[in-house]
Amino acid sequence: TAMDLRPIHFVQGDDLPFQLFVPTYAAAAWYHKKLSPELQKRDLPDLMAEVEAWSESELTVALMKGDRIHTDEHAKIANQLSAYTGLDLEYVQGTNLRINIHRFCKQLLRGERRNVGRLDSRFKGVEALDVNELPEFDPSMMAIKPPYTSTFNNYIRAELGVETDLDYEIISGSVNEKWEWEKGVLPNTGEVLRGAMAKNPFMKVLVAQGYFDLATPHFATEYMISHMNVDAKLRDNVQIHYYPAGHMFYIDQETIAAFKKDIDAFIQTSV
Repeated sequence: TAMDLRPIHFVQGDDLPFQLFVPTYAAAAWYHKKLSPELQKRDLPDLMAEVEAWSESELTVALMKGDRIHTDEHAKIANQLSAYTGLDLEYVQGTNLRINIHRFCKQLLRGERRNVGRLDSRFKGVEALDVNELPEFDPSMMAIKPPYTSTFNNYIRAELGVETDLDYEIISGSVNEKWEWEKGVLPNTGEVLRGAMAKNPFMKVLVAQGYFDLATPHFATEYMISHMNVDAKLRDNVQIHYYPAGHMFYIDQETIAAFKKDIDAFIQTSV
């Protein structure tokens, strides 16, 4: 979820995204078999729990120190960060322990002339050059956008009888590029949800998260939910479910089946 953009927006001086993205970096590295044999054999949820605990403790403390961090501590954190992300130690040291999501998508498979997807890090894209700093494109977006766009355009015309010259876009670059994030405070709608739950204490919320989602990582979502300041008696009204999938987790048959079961159970307990 992207209720609060600060945990998922990389800006100079804010270390929060550099902490919260690490578990999803680890999930991507695990999927592409870039981890050590010891970490590679772990179940994904078990591995996520370990990386999350490390990210919100040792890594967080290290990043808070900034340039005051001792050389020995910097080296220790760099070694562990390299182990969890599958990136070369020298590269991790060069980032000053702060790995940007776009650079990660390029760096994980560097040497293979491939990148990994932002919406879904299981997807791999073929790069024109292996030396570029950033990915040439998002292979998960390229795989998902065309079929869903054409299918929906056909559905509303052929099945629903909607007559229009307008094309449906699942995401509009011309609209998104007009947002000016740098000139104000990053939006946070978590307070809106908290207020709605306070006014209606019977309101239930279901959050669905994919482990391979590098657009809105699951650990960032946990941070957002836990910082809404929801009343203690209402916190159980929020459920978070995790799936071995990406941002658009419904592209997987097994995942959408699991999600349907979770939705059915959620509705039954909400009415």
